[in-house]
Amino acid sequence: MPSSLRRLNRREWLRRAGGLAAGAAISLGGAGRRGQAQAPRPPNIVIVNCDDLGYGDLGCYGANKIRTPHLDLMACQGARFTDFYSCAAVCTPSRAGLMTGRYAIRVGLPNVLSPNSKIGISDNELTLGEAVKARGYATACIGKWHLGDLPQFRPTRHGFDYYFGLLYSNDMKPTPLYRNDEVAEDPAEQSTLTERYTQEAIQFIQRSRQQPFLLYLAHTMPHVPLHVSERFAGKSEGGKYGDVVECIDWSVGEVFAALDRLGLGENTLVMFTSDNGPWLEQGANGGSAGPLRAGKGTVYEGGVRVPFLARWPDRIPLGTICHEPAAMMDIYATSLALAGAELPTDRPVDGKDILPLMTGKGKSPHDLLVFYLGSELWAARAGRWKIHLHKRVTVQEGGKQVTRAVALAQPELYDLEADIGEQNDVGAQQAEVVGEMQQKVAAFEEALRKGKQ
Repeated sequence: MPSSLRRLNRREWLRRAGGLAAGAAISLGGAGRRGQAQAPRPPNIVIVNCDDLGYGDLGCYGANKIRTPHLDLMACQGARFTDFYSCAAVCTPSRAGLMTGRYAIRVGLPNVLSPNSKIGISDNELTLGEAVKARGYATACIGKWHLGDLPQFRPTRHGFDYYFGLLYSNDMKPTPLYRNDEVAEDPAEQSTLTERYTQEAIQFIQRSRQQPFLLYLAHTMPHVPLHVSERFAGKSEGGKYGDVVECIDWSVGEVFAALDRLGLGENTLVMFTSDNGPWLEQGANGGSAGPLRAGKGTVYEGGVRVPFLARWPDRIPLGTICHEPAAMMDIYATSLALAGAELPTDRPVDGKDILPLMTGKGKSPHDLLVFYLGSELWAARAGRWKIHLHKRVTVQEGGKQVTRAVALAQPELYDLEADIGEQNDVGAQQAEVVGEMQQKVAAFEEALRKGKQ
């Protein structure tokens, strides 16, 4: 599809959605005069996204040295997903999936962006912020963006009324802290970032309470280098990493307290997750993938399966546990549905509405979930089965050891219901399943090629 037509369709989508929102506002304004029942206000949406938080780093996922009472309570008061996946094993493509509901390969952001990168989130994409803003939502992005730091790629150009945070990872230089499009601090004082993000989030909630709002709170931590204030330093049995996670847990508690204090808690969907698994390589941050294999930068479960909690007292039953596969791009589709916005029809959208799963109903809407490293499809999950199609090998080239990706002659196959840690490759014994999985992957890649036309 020509890019000019895609831009036109996007603008037309926003124009029509905005008109519908305005019409709804007029209808609500005249309800008293006409004696009509006032339409219910759509829910507020809060998304808390951590950076490199592991599957095993929360008490409700098995952590025993890191205390996370507020998140554990959130799991008790709402839903906890056991089989939730990030959109990628590293930052940028994961966040691209969350913000567009599309695999990063479709968005053109399959790799991690560096400062001053010439590419970023495209104007052709309909972001989560844009979609709900057209439905009358106030929007704020607080924290890490990492979808491009040049002016044309920043949050305020892609649907967010307000921004406060770091535009990319905290180990990249320079590291300025932005408020909207202006540098507020350079370099950022990172020891208090989590607390300042929290304060900014609460202030946004307070000033937006008269209308529905979307808050995207994307914590910089626990990405390395780890930073934490004196208030939390040395308090956790999990070391400095534990201090950082316990500070994030405190932040979640503060957000809930603000929502309840303002009478907004009952009609607010809060979702908590991580952009990918923990960094377990040399210089690792100290996170844990729990029972999962490997971590960040890999497509084994430890790299892509992440915590996901959801609380909405009006709709989600207490203590719901979901074992159905779901993914971060589903946050997009679910949020649009709740805001009364239709998914764009001029492009493939991979995310699905998973509110039924949050309420303990139904099966996964995904026949297949795929996992990329860069532009190469490395693995896929369908139901209980997970297939791996590539591996890394180290070879000698020019007297140096170089790591290369090679296709596996015999794909690895794991039964995740019986082997969550991906330790027992059953590909040789399940040749028929391997063949079926390969066909599913081939069909997806063919559809992807057609979708990019």
